This record gives sequence, structure tokens and C-alpha cells, in this order.
Amino acid sequence: MEKEKWCYINSGKRSAAYNMALDECLLNWQSEKSMPPTIRFYEWAVPTLSIGYFQRAEKEINMEEVKKRGFEFVRRPTGGRSVLHDSELTYSVIVSEDHPEMPKTVTEAYRIISQGILEGFQSLGLEAYFAVPKTQQERDDLKNPRSSVCFDAPSWYEIVVEGRKIAGSAQTRQKGVILQHGSIPLDIDLDTLYDLFLFPNDRMKERMKSMFSSKAVAINELTDRTFTIQQLIDAFKVGFEKGLNIELIPYELTEAQKEAVEKLAQEKYESVDWNYKK
Repeated sequence: MEKEKWCYINSGKRSAAYNMALDECLLNWQSEKSMPPTIRFYEWAVPTLSIGYFQRAEKEINMEEVKKRGFEFVRRPTGGRSVLHDSELTYSVIVSEDHPEMPKTVTEAYRIISQGILEGFQSLGLEAYFAVPKTQQERDDLKNPRSSVCFDAPSWYEIVVEGRKIAGSAQTRQKGVILQHGSIPLDIDLDTLYDLFLFPNDRMKERMKSMFSSKAVAINELTDRTFTIQQLIDAFKVGFEKGLNIELIPYELTEAQKEAVEKLAQEKYESVDWNYKK
């Protein structure tokens, strides 16, 4: 039986605003039925701190430190907590809510989409598996996270290796379309990461930092091999094809599409109103 064909875009290193704008444009084009479902891989031209749609930047983020380091800052259209995008591969999946393979609930859609991520990790030789909170305390912790940092704890059906979270994902549903994107880190610089957040005191900061290492991990910490971004791209492209039972066909944006992305990046994702709205 012939596999369903999805678009595949590898947009390389882009600005924070461009990355979020392209994901939103792909959502819009999917809603208009002008493109098939799409898998996109991307990187960040400058290390970037992204925050979830519902987070409050002025109460959680040390913006002085973000600016001092020359990092970019952007609010995502999806929920979840903050992510420092640096040494990582970022993915996005854009598919209609009424796609026959997509469950109606957010949690189950995570499971289906994340199957591709799971296959990618396993193809790298990592013993990855889905996180499923087992106790009521674990479920309560997901509703009331202890920190603003995304990798602080795994959510339903996120990927873990040796009990530690190895990929962070967030999802939104708009205009009848699912947009899920996430971070697959090669390395995590804990000192830099925790300098970007506000804490009541240094003791709390150090406590949260030490707890992080027991709950999250980057790929290159788990193996004697040192993987490259290109190896991740190759592995997760195959992973999504296998996990979602699809064929990925390379796609190039048209000139009109490129202009639409640039316009949205400038008008929305570079704006103070959007990034500091909460």
C-alpha cells in the first residue's frame, strides 16, 4: 500500500522571529488546504530563549541577562515552558485535526506524533521510551510546575532515556490544525540556562539547577559518541517516516510564501506587544 506523502522542509539556521513565523504560516496554509501535512526541521541563527504562550516574561525571565549575552527572545504560539534553543535540532509537525490518523485529544495526538521522535532516538541507538506519569503526585506536578524551565519534568508521552527527559514538545490547535513543535538538544549548558531565569534567591536557583540534572538530559551526555546536527536530521527524518507511516517529500517555499513569512516575522514575532504581552 502506498504511503501518504507529507511535505518535508529543512529550513536550517534562522532567526527566532522567522522560525515562529514559518511555523504559524504552515499552520495557516494547512488550514487553507493549500499544502499537505508538513514535517519541518530547523535551527537557530543565534541562541534563543523561547517562552510558552501563557508565560509572563517580566516575572519569570532575567531579560537583562538574555540581552547581555546577545541572545534572542521570542514568545511561541504554543504553550509549555521556556526553552533555550542552542545546540539542538528543532522540529515541527503541522497536520489537520481531521486527519484520519490524528486522535481528537491533545494527549493522544502527542502520542501519535511523538512516535516519530521515539523512532528517531531509537535509530541513534538510545533506549528511549514514552513518559507516562504514574502517580497522582506526578500528574499534579505537571499542572503546577516548580520552575519556568521546559525540561524540568516530562509531560504525557514525551520522550525519556534512563528516566530523564530528552525532548521537549508543545502543541497548539488553531483553525482546525495541529501544530506541534519541540526541542531535541545535543548539549545543555546548565549554568547559562539557569542564569536566564528569575529566582527568589541563589539558594533556590542552585537547588533547581541540581534537580534539573536528575530529570533531563541531552543526547551527547548519554553516549560515548558525539552526534552532529546532520546525524540528528537524518535519524529523525527516517524516524518520522517510520513512526507516522509516511513518505517525506522535500518542499521549497514559493516566493509569495517566503514574503508572507518575512512579513509575519516582522509584524508579530519581532514585536514587543507579542513577546511581552502577558
